[in-house]
Amino acid sequence: MSFYARGVDAVGVVDRTGPGAARALGRVRSLLLAAHPAPAAAVTAVVTALAAASGRGVTGTALIGASVLAGQLSIGWSNDAVDAARDTVAARADKPLATGAVSRRTVAVAAACALTACVPLSLASGRSAGSLHLVGVAAGWAYNLGVKRTAWSWLPYGLAFGLLPAYLTRALPGSPWPHWWAPTAAALLGVGAHAANVLPDIDDDLRAGVRGLPQRLGGRGARVLAAGALGAGSAVLLCGPSGPVDLSGVLGLTAAGALSSAVVLWPPGRSRAPFLACLALAGADVLLLLLRGGRLAG
Repeated sequence: MSFYARGVDAVGVVDRTGPGAARALGRVRSLLLAAHPAPAAAVTAVVTALAAASGRGVTGTALIGASVLAGQLSIGWSNDAVDAARDTVAARADKPLATGAVSRRTVAVAAACALTACVPLSLASGRSAGSLHLVGVAAGWAYNLGVKRTAWSWLPYGLAFGLLPAYLTRALPGSPWPHWWAPTAAALLGVGAHAANVLPDIDDDLRAGVRGLPQRLGGRGARVLAAGALGAGSAVLLCGPSGPVDLSGVLGLTAAGALSSAVVLWPPGRSRAPFLACLALAGADVLLLLLRGGRLAG
């Protein structure tokens, strides 16, 4: 038996990174994976950067970031807790609950704790601003609890994303509302992201009984929805703010139109090109939104 297996190193000191600690770290890692860390981190990073650009200040920006992270973690964990049985039947190797790496009860408790933390963190930015964010988080939970299986699956995404600019501006001095183009573009980004997200898995979703709007539309219809919403979001961000559209705006509209057309006209099949083009469109919309962060409200 090795010294490591006995939990003692070569000089007789207790090794605190033995099998027990390794198992604990593995459970923590599995728990984090069940929270959908990539989209949670992406949304948190974008909203935090937008808060800084809008003039929230260091403390205000930190509160915004913490509240958004808590909300996103609660949505991610609740999603996997709700879908645990289905993912287990489907033998989803990418789902920690399906593999038994973490229990459903642990994930459900984590979701509840994150949601509980989200409430005071959101309201710390003001009752009006915090309430708007909590409505968006509630929309995410509603999606997980059943709306995603209906033709209204796009609505929680549009609502949650569309409320984010108002969450940021209502927390500013004077509690201004954002200009119309900011929530409109954010809502279109959310709807487009929803449609784009399901493009690679439409067939699997249909076999599992998930019949949200993109799945009901089919592969071509989902691509039209994704490209149309994301392209429209680009147009709103480029043309909505006051002032003439300059050469860069014209070039941006041209590029967005070209990408949208490519997504719609791409030949049917399992190619990831339409999905990647949608990601490029979404990335461009996010960049435009960040560039206009200081102009969200008058």
